[in-house]
Amino acid sequence: MIHRERLKVLNGGRHSGGGYVLYWMQASQRAEYNHALEFAVREANKAQLPLLVCFGITERYPNANLRHYRFMLEGLKQTAARLKERGINFIVRKKSPEKLAVELSADAALTVFDAGYLPLQRKWRKDAAVLIKTPVIQVESNVIVPVESVSGQEEYAAYTIRGKIRRALDYFMQPLEPHDLKIRSGPDKESIDINKTEKILASLAVDKTVAACENYHPGGADTARKRLELFICEKLPDYSARRNDPALDFQSGLSPYLHFGQLSPLETALKVKKSDAGDTADFLEELIVRRELAVNFAFYNAACRDYSALPPWAKATLREHSKDRREYIYSLAELEQAATHDPYWNAAQTEMLQSGKMHGYMRMYWGKMLLQWSATPETAFQHALLLNDKYELDGRDPNGCAGIAWCFGKHDRPWPEHKITGKVRLMNQNGLKRKFDADKYVEKIRGDAGMVA
Repeated sequence: MIHRERLKVLNGGRHSGGGYVLYWMQASQRAEYNHALEFAVREANKAQLPLLVCFGITERYPNANLRHYRFMLEGLKQTAARLKERGINFIVRKKSPEKLAVELSADAALTVFDAGYLPLQRKWRKDAAVLIKTPVIQVESNVIVPVESVSGQEEYAAYTIRGKIRRALDYFMQPLEPHDLKIRSGPDKESIDINKTEKILASLAVDKTVAACENYHPGGADTARKRLELFICEKLPDYSARRNDPALDFQSGLSPYLHFGQLSPLETALKVKKSDAGDTADFLEELIVRRELAVNFAFYNAACRDYSALPPWAKATLREHSKDRREYIYSLAELEQAATHDPYWNAAQTEMLQSGKMHGYMRMYWGKMLLQWSATPETAFQHALLLNDKYELDGRDPNGCAGIAWCFGKHDRPWPEHKITGKVRLMNQNGLKRKFDADKYVEKIRGDAGMVA
C-alpha cells in the first residue's frame, strides 16, 4: 500500500506527452518493497507507458571510497536483474545523479524520485526538480513513517519522538504488493554494463586505499534477506539479552543494507513482527524509533554533520572542560592505525578497518574515548565523523551523523560531571568490563584480523 503521505509534489503540473515514466533511483537501491518504484509502475500503467529506471554513479560523493562503491555495485547488479525480470529497463551511467535525472526526464511524461535526507541528497533533488519540465513526485520508502508525518520539527530525543511514531505505526506498517508492468521494456538508452563490476571500479576516480570487505559483508538484497532470516531464526530470540555483548555478535548486521537501500526497513519490521521469536520490542525500537530519530535530525538540521548541531548544554559543558588536562592525545594517523594504549578501543577500530562494521555498543565507546584523547572536543568530533565515514559501510548517512553526535551529547541529557567530558555521558573501560567480557572481544577481533591478514 502506498499512502498519500509518502508522496510529495516537487514540481506540479499534468503528465506531458513523453514516451515513458522515469524513476530516478538513488536512495532506495532495490526492486522489492520500494514504494517509489511501485508508484512509478502504477503511474506507467495508468498512462499506458513503459517505465525507465535510472541510476547515476558519481565519483564525488563525500568520503565514499572503493569499499563503499564495491558494496553498492554488488547490490545494483542484483537490482538490475530483478528489474529486468519485471520488464523494466535500468539505465546506469557514470554521471552526477541529478544531472542524469534531468537529462532522461526530457523524454518522460512523469518523473519519480525516491527520498534522501542529508543536505547534499536533498540539494540534488531540489536542483533537479527545478530543471525538470515534467511533473516530479518524490516518494519516501526508506523510513516506515514518513519524516514529516512524524513531526514538523527537530525532535530533542527518543522519548519526544517515540509516541509520535508509535501512534502512526499501524497506519503505515502495511505490506507493499508489487505491481505488474503492463508495457514491458522501454526505449533503448545508453547504459554501462552493471555486471562488469571490476571494470566500473577501475574507471572510477575514487579513493582506492580502503580495501573492500566482501568477505564480511557482500552487497545486495539477496544477502540482506538471508541475513535477516538468519537473524530472526538464530539471534532475535536472545537479542535483548545479548545484543550489547560484542564478543557474542547478536546484532543483526543489517545496517549496511539499510544504508544503501538494498533492504527495506518496512519489510524488515514486518518480518520481525510476524516471527514467533519472542520479545521483538528492543529490535524494533532500534530499527524504527532510533533510526527515524536520526532521519528527523538530518532532515530538520542542516548542520547535522557539524559540531554546531550539538545541544547548547553539551557545547557549554565541553567548552568549560576544554582546557582540562588530557592524559593521552592521539593524532588522526595514530587513531586510524588503532595505535592507542587502549586494547578495547584498538579492537573496535580494527573491527571497523577490517570488516566495514563496528559493533554498536563498541561504536559508542569508540566515539566517547575520542573526546578524551583529542586536544579539543571539536577535533574529536571531526575525527570521529571522518573515520566513521571512511571505514563504515553504513557511514555517511543520518544514522552515522546521529550516532557520532550522540557520543557528544545529542539526543541525550546532562549526566554527573567529570573531567574533560563535563556533563556528557561517560563511558570507560570499567563500564565495558562490568557489562561483558571485554578481553574476549579483543581476542575475537585479533582472531578475525589474523584470518584475513
